Amino acid sequence: MKIIIDDKIPYIRGAFEDVAEVIYLPGAKTTPEVVKDADAIVTRTRTICNKKLLAGSTVKFIATATIGFDHIDTEYCAENGIQWTNAPGCNSKSVEQYIASTLMVLAERKHISLTDVTMGVVGVGNVGSKIARLGNLLGIKVLLNDPPRERVEGSAAFVSLKQIIEQSDIISLHVPLNMKGEDATFHLADEVFFSTLKRKPILINSCRGEVVKTDAVKSAIKTGRIAAFVCDCWENEPNIDLELLAMTELATPHIAGYSKDGKALGTQMSVQAISKFFHLGCDNWQPTGVELPKNPVIDINGAGLNEHEIIAMAILATYDIRQDDAVFRNNTTLFEQLRGDYPTRREFPAYTIMAKNIQIETLEKLKEIGFRIDYSQENKE
Repeated sequence: MKIIIDDKIPYIRGAFEDVAEVIYLPGAKTTPEVVKDADAIVTRTRTICNKKLLAGSTVKFIATATIGFDHIDTEYCAENGIQWTNAPGCNSKSVEQYIASTLMVLAERKHISLTDVTMGVVGVGNVGSKIARLGNLLGIKVLLNDPPRERVEGSAAFVSLKQIIEQSDIISLHVPLNMKGEDATFHLADEVFFSTLKRKPILINSCRGEVVKTDAVKSAIKTGRIAAFVCDCWENEPNIDLELLAMTELATPHIAGYSKDGKALGTQMSVQAISKFFHLGCDNWQPTGVELPKNPVIDINGAGLNEHEIIAMAILATYDIRQDDAVFRNNTTLFEQLRGDYPTRREFPAYTIMAKNIQIETLEKLKEIGFRIDYSQENKE
């Protein structure tokens, strides 16, 4: 048995070596010649798994260690008996952390009180549902838009995209990329979208680049139809529009979901899926060696601080988007390298807050966000 694995997938080395021939290659070097006699591929979004790659091969299973699967030609796979799997939800907590950091920075820069803000969440799946929950914890009024869910669950919890456009101060996009059909999201944010905005909102795109039309968002920024654009996902990656980059409030190289926790879970889901499909005996495999944070304990003395300041301090201690923004702007030609060599980022549960002089209600919110709380210093002088 032969398995081709993208060499940027972390923690996977050693998972299959006892049961298969394993070849690790950069995604760009996963060619038809390489996969011709392979049984399985473990990949990321940069490898397009279509007829050009797969025709005439012996590939029976494709596992992508990512939430998205628009790089897999699912119709071709179905027609040719190739099974595939993605890793839904694997990086949802990582994107939540990214959005949390974004909201803290925006509140500071724009002098916004989050309790006075309405946020529209477009796409309420594994990621969007966590963003909505985060917004509620922060006191934000949250509007939800998800037509597929609304058709199944009814309209009580959801609003139309028109309402999102008209009522939101922040719009955060969390939809899959669908090129066609009733729920098409390709260029969802186009000229019509921007022309009907009412409140000059901040737009955040951390789902797929092609969901936002580049020329349309540039025009919206220039004409003041939106207050700011935060962009993690870009059209034509890695060859992004540098004019748009210069116009963004915060810009990152498609790393919102790149926490070590999210990557490890995506790897785990892929390994277990292949094991079950081929009966390899490692159905319960789990990754090892996930790096600890450099500073896993966060000391916060809440004396003189309000709740927002305490929560912002905690969130930004785990991840400050401004650092990624600065690195990206100084290395605009290194999009792929910045993604492939992204440094260790751990999610909220990897951190313990050493709490002092913090109200119990605030500590409960921090626990709900995901932090561990050490109460031993609470109210000690």
